[in-house]
Amino acid sequence: MSTRVLYLLGCAAPPVRYIDRPVRTAQAEGWEVCLGLTPTAAEWLEERLPELEDLTGHPVRHRQRRLGTRSPWPPATVSVIAPATLNTVNTVALGLTPTWLSGHAVEAVGMGRPLVVLPCVNSAYGTHPQFARSVETLRGAGVRVLLGAPDGFVPRPPGRGDAEGYPWHLVSDALREVPPTR
Repeated sequence: MSTRVLYLLGCAAPPVRYIDRPVRTAQAEGWEVCLGLTPTAAEWLEERLPELEDLTGHPVRHRQRRLGTRSPWPPATVSVIAPATLNTVNTVALGLTPTWLSGHAVEAVGMGRPLVVLPCVNSAYGTHPQFARSVETLRGAGVRVLLGAPDGFVPRPPGRGDAEGYPWHLVSDALREVPPTR
């Protein structure tokens, strides 16, 4: 059996500080993990990037490659955006590619590659009409969006989030449903 490769893609939401947790869990479950971040998330974790690169064995990506260079990562079996901010959910649903992370996700949607999105938005963002349209668009395109009880992220009121209690276990649950590679 070939190696199963997870592209774990984190956005600038407070739970990104704990992104090593799903990396370790996925690795324990047999996944090779490549970690990508939005530019702001990479800035937030700047001091930890060497540690995260050691943990995954791959460079942490947060910007486009230089023209003419090859990806330093093996091809993905599945990509997971977690935590996924309002901005990234909307950007991907609209097909916009201002960052490497959103560009990868838009391409995954367009090519029918497995993509899972675990949002991290407060209830004010979560009730914005564009967010609902974006979630519907992504789901309609075959993206698994883990939002709403009982099997997804449940937004809390602004200022009442629980970064440490973010439901990373939902990433593991989703990965267990990815068919084995050949």
